Amino acid sequence: MSAPSRTFSRWWSLAVLALTQLVVVLDSTIVTIALPEAQEDLGLSDVQRQWVVTAYVLVFGALLLLGGRVADYWGRKRAFIVGMIGFGAASAFGGLAQSGTELVIARGLQGLFAALLAPAALALLTVTFTAGKDRNTAFAVFGIIGGSGAAIGLLLGGALTEFTSWRWCLLVNVVFVVLGLIGGALFLKESKAEGDNRYDVWGTITVTAGLGSLVYGFSLAEEGWGTPQTIGFLALGAGLLALFVLIESKVAQPLLPLRVILNRVRGAAFLMQAIVGSVLIGATLYLTFHFQIVLGMEPLVAGVANVAMTVVILIVVPILTKQLPVIGPRPLMIVGPLFSAAGLFYLSFITPDGSYFTQVLPALVLLGIGLAMLFVPLQNLALTGVAPHDAGAASATVNASMQIGGSIGISVFTAMYAQAADSSLAGGNDQFTAFTDGYSVVFIGAAVAMVVASLLAVFLIRGSKTELLPSSDQAQAVHMG
Repeated sequence: MSAPSRTFSRWWSLAVLALTQLVVVLDSTIVTIALPEAQEDLGLSDVQRQWVVTAYVLVFGALLLLGGRVADYWGRKRAFIVGMIGFGAASAFGGLAQSGTELVIARGLQGLFAALLAPAALALLTVTFTAGKDRNTAFAVFGIIGGSGAAIGLLLGGALTEFTSWRWCLLVNVVFVVLGLIGGALFLKESKAEGDNRYDVWGTITVTAGLGSLVYGFSLAEEGWGTPQTIGFLALGAGLLALFVLIESKVAQPLLPLRVILNRVRGAAFLMQAIVGSVLIGATLYLTFHFQIVLGMEPLVAGVANVAMTVVILIVVPILTKQLPVIGPRPLMIVGPLFSAAGLFYLSFITPDGSYFTQVLPALVLLGIGLAMLFVPLQNLALTGVAPHDAGAASATVNASMQIGGSIGISVFTAMYAQAADSSLAGGNDQFTAFTDGYSVVFIGAAVAMVVASLLAVFLIRGSKTELLPSSDQAQAVHMG
C-alpha cells in the first residue's frame, strides 16, 4: 500500500475507533434523562433506577482488564468485531425490556461487551498512531470523544426520550454498531501480542469481585457509612484488591502487569482518569436532576442545557493540541483540574429559583475549559512507553479508571446527596430546597476531588516535555506490537 493510501486508511481507522469510544462513553449517560420515563413505564423501584446506570459502568469497569488481555491475545480487531456484535445485541435486548430486572440485566450485558470493545479500540489506536503530531491529534480526538461523550449522551437521550421513547436510548446503539462493523471490516488491521499468552484466572476473579464489592459497598453508604453491610463490603473489596496485587506480583502472565501502573506518570494519569470519571458520570447526573426536577426542563431542553460544556471542549481542545509540544503535558494536568474545580464550586451556589444563565452556564464554561486541558494529554500520558505486550492491558486500565471512578462516584455522591437532602428536610426546608442543598454538597465534593487531581499532577507528573511525550524509540516499540 502506498504512503498516501496508508495515511488515508489510518484516518478512517481513527473515525471508526472514535465512533466506538463515543458509543461506550455516551452509554454511561444516555439513559440518565430517560430514567424518569423508564421508571414509570416499567415500574422500577428507586434502587433499580440507580442500578440501570450503575450496572453498566460497574460491569464495564470490572471486566475491562480481562477484556484488554483477551484483545491482546486473541487479536484486537477480532475482539473489536465480537464486542461490537455483542454490544448491539445487548442494546436491542434492553430496548425491548419488559421489566426492571430485564433492563438492569441488559445494561450489565452492555457493560460486558463494552469491556471487550473499548480496550481493543484504544489498543488499535495506539498501534496505528505511533508518534509525533498525528499521534497527538489522534489521542486528542479520542479525548474529545471521551470527555464530550457523556454530554452528547445527555443531549441524545433527551431528544430520543422527548420525540420517540426511552427505549430508543438503547435501540439507537444498533445503528452505531452497524456503522462500526462496516468501518472496522474495511479499515482496521489485525494486531496481537506476541509470545507466551496465558490468562490469569485468579487475578480476574479477585479484581472483578474486589471492584464489585467495593462499588456495592459505596452504594450501601446511602443508608449510612457505619452500617455493618457497608463496612463489610468495603472491607471485602479492599481485601480482594490487595490479594489481586499480590497475585499480579507472583504470576508469570499477570492480568495487569504491575509495571504498567507503578510507573509514576502513568499511575498518576490513571488516578486522574478515575477522578474525571467520578465527576463526568457521577456528579453531572445531579446537574441533570436539577434541570429536570427543580427547574422543570423537558428532557430535550435538559440535554441542550448540558451542551455548553461540550461546545467549550470542542473549541479549546484543537487549540491546546497544537500547543501541547510547546507547553508540555504537566502544566495542563495541573491547571486543568483547578479550572474544573472552580466550575464545580460555582455550581454549589445553585438555588431552586435561580437562572440557568447566571448560576449554571458560567460553571459549565469553566468546567469545559478545565476538562479540555486534561483530555489533550491524559490518555497519551497513560499509554506512553507501554511495552508492546502490554498495550491492551494499559488501554483497558485507562478505560477501567474512568468507569470504576464513575461507578464509585455515583455511589459516593448519592450517599452525600441523600444525607444532605434529608438533613435539609429535617431542618424545615421545602422539597425543592432540600434537593438543591443535596446537589450543592455533591458539587462541593466533586470540586474537592478535582483539587486532589491537580495535586497528583504536581507531585507525580515529573519530567521534561521530551520525556513525557512519546519518543521515536517508544513509538517504534509500540508499533511493532
